[in-house]
Amino acid sequence: MTTAAADIRWGSPPARGVLATTILGSGMAMLDGSVVNVALPRIGAELNASVSGLQWILDGYLLALASLILIAGSLGDRYGRRRVFLVGVVWFGAASVLCGLAQTTEMLVAARVLQGIGGALLTPGSLAILQAVFHRADRARAIGAWSGLGGLAAAAGPLVGGLLVQAWSWRLAFLVNIPVAVVCVWLALRFVPETRDEQVTGHPDVLGSVLGALGLAGLTAALVEAPVRGADWLVLGAGIAGAAALTAFVMLQRRQTEPLVPPTLFANHTFVVSNALTFVVYAALGGVLMLMVLQLQTSLGYSPTAAGVAGLPITLIMLLLSARSGRLAVRHGPRWFLVTGPLIVAAGMLLLLRVEPGASYLGAVLPAVIVFGLGLAVVVAPVTATVLAAAPDRYAGVASGVNNAIARTGNLLAVAVLPAAAGLTGAAYADPVALTASWHTALWICAALSAVGGLLALSIRDNVLADTAATTTESPRPGECLHCGVEGPPTHAVPART
Repeated sequence: MTTAAADIRWGSPPARGVLATTILGSGMAMLDGSVVNVALPRIGAELNASVSGLQWILDGYLLALASLILIAGSLGDRYGRRRVFLVGVVWFGAASVLCGLAQTTEMLVAARVLQGIGGALLTPGSLAILQAVFHRADRARAIGAWSGLGGLAAAAGPLVGGLLVQAWSWRLAFLVNIPVAVVCVWLALRFVPETRDEQVTGHPDVLGSVLGALGLAGLTAALVEAPVRGADWLVLGAGIAGAAALTAFVMLQRRQTEPLVPPTLFANHTFVVSNALTFVVYAALGGVLMLMVLQLQTSLGYSPTAAGVAGLPITLIMLLLSARSGRLAVRHGPRWFLVTGPLIVAAGMLLLLRVEPGASYLGAVLPAVIVFGLGLAVVVAPVTATVLAAAPDRYAGVASGVNNAIARTGNLLAVAVLPAAAGLTGAAYADPVALTASWHTALWICAALSAVGGLLALSIRDNVLADTAATTTESPRPGECLHCGVEGPPTHAVPART
């Protein structure tokens, strides 16, 4: 069935079915990211992985996700949002089986790349489905419920991951996705109507997507492998090929009539600066979260469950405060939220310097993660709203996709670069002394990155959201119902058509 207009009303059985479907789908991908971070030490020990192996386990997934998330939203608009979402759910579930059965680091990395492809297909579809099928008057409420319940999945992720790892093995953290995927497919087939954008013409920019993927893959390979291999022909070749592919990607976008990333978006100063802020803050965030679970388990002796729960206040604070932060940014202007938020995040990172062998949770870990979470709550919703407000209405979906891809790329490059920059190589992650020294260096680097984001925001116009709120009837309002997880900002927001 293809619907020409959104007609599902809040509170009806179809509404509950659609919400359950989209929350399960996006929550599955979100949960997996949290679980893998918590499971890294156990994975490394069982598969005898080096630091670069752990980097690839994380970056294989992020690489596929960041490279394909833009074209995935476009595929849903052209060929059916439910169809592409279902393909993503099934693909993600099948790849999770391969992850759970992997016998070597290389097998797990390959399975994680496949899992990232599935994540890219289902992640934009969740929000796009809600915006396409719900009646306009109920859309903000539906997106708010999706955001809040999805945030609860993010909050539960570290705890669930730790329990699964301790109950049997890190493999269970992947295999648990199978029943979730089965239920999600059943719900989608029963409750979610098919929708597509009938005004879309032409073909998706497959070549642009391939060039972007090759560019990121080449640079990531060079950055991860250079500390291990040195400047050999493989590292140099990967770096040169990656740079060439990204250059070709930019040139192609400038020549396309319907580019994957319209160059006109980057003529707007606010759009450029807010995305640059997103990149550095999410890079700092990804680097710290990756190393924190290692530091807690290796240097402080935490169990996987305890390490997962240790960071829970960050997500809870964001759940409680992010939407309010977005509303205040609309009312008072986003500039000082975007300046102070990254600086507070940087302060939280510097407080984490006290998290070392012998430190207590209440005395060292908790104060740091509270400050860290407050900073994220101040900046995440306003920066996403600012990105969307800076883009023309017709590019709202593309703008949100670009912002999400930039956030994922920041995570990707941080995981690739930070361990070597902090002096963490080989099997040093299993040595508390070596890991703590690298942890301190990494925190200084990440705090500096986050502070740079705050300084960038000084040049953002303070009335960009006020202008949007005064001229649009779009629902939800900027910053009001934004996804508040820490993996990335909202994906593929579809502008309503009248």
